[in-house]
Amino acid sequence: MKFGLAIPNCCEGIIYPISFANYESMISISEKAEELGYDSVWANDHITTLKYIKEYLSQPPNFFEPIVTLSFVAETTKRLKLGTSVIVLPLRDPVLLAKQISTLHILSNGRVILGLGVGAYREEFEAINPVLKTRSRDEIMDEKLQALKKLFEEDKASFDGKYVKFFEIESYPKPVEPLPIWIGGNALNVIKRVAKLGDGWLPAMLTPDEVRNGVEKICELARNYGRDPSKIEIAPTYVVSLSSSYGKAIKNFRKTWAYKHLVSLQKSTLRGQSVTSYEERNLIGTPDEVIKKIDQLKEAGITYLSDLVFPAKDIRELQKQITLFAREVIPSFQ
Repeated sequence: MKFGLAIPNCCEGIIYPISFANYESMISISEKAEELGYDSVWANDHITTLKYIKEYLSQPPNFFEPIVTLSFVAETTKRLKLGTSVIVLPLRDPVLLAKQISTLHILSNGRVILGLGVGAYREEFEAINPVLKTRSRDEIMDEKLQALKKLFEEDKASFDGKYVKFFEIESYPKPVEPLPIWIGGNALNVIKRVAKLGDGWLPAMLTPDEVRNGVEKICELARNYGRDPSKIEIAPTYVVSLSSSYGKAIKNFRKTWAYKHLVSLQKSTLRGQSVTSYEERNLIGTPDEVIKKIDQLKEAGITYLSDLVFPAKDIRELQKQITLFAREVIPSFQ
């Protein structure tokens, strides 16, 4: 079992308060993660302020671009994998993205895990691509994903699609070793995408039964595509809140910005999940209680807890939480 944690690059007003994200906070958390034995850090992707955030913030949050952010993390760490969870592929030009990711992968000595998804908020897509606002993001995602893989793998890549067109692009440097591409999302169409093209699955806050069902579907579909499902990482993300009692952990969780964020996701990523189930779905409680939850998830098929989110009011509290998790929880899975 491997463990990764989220860095706060695009989390102001979502998980953390304004002014939380800066060079010092992101680098210090990454260095602390490496010191504590985490396997990876993960950066998320937002371009513009979300509508629900505007309702209660007096100033726009800072959203730091994930690839640039991870390039700084790469410079100050040696071992950590550098993940994106997720880059919103419908908002990106695949030719430029292939160049950026290959460059980071090589300069970090092969440490990149490329997590891709359609994005949780359609409003961002419509704000940035108003001429495409009636189009299917899933269709765009699939086309750009196929284009990306050609750019990574072919000497001269050409693509003639509905949304992506390029001709004989020589995109060098190529990744020096296979670049893992993990796909984010909970929906059935995401599971199909993972089975066909992905090296990993990045769902959010699934119960053990939901994990088990998803893994079974991925295995069945992957075999139909002639792929080995055992090579596909199952790497969900969860919110973590640790305390000396379950009641205190719940109380602390309900005070966080993260709780508001989960409510905002009910129309997208977390469709079908009730607000009252968030405490049960996430890793909330004493270290022993969280260990039991992870045991159940491991039995259901997860191989990696990827993008763990530790809500906190300041860096000191965040470092305290990730330290407690590393010392009291992770050793049970090593």
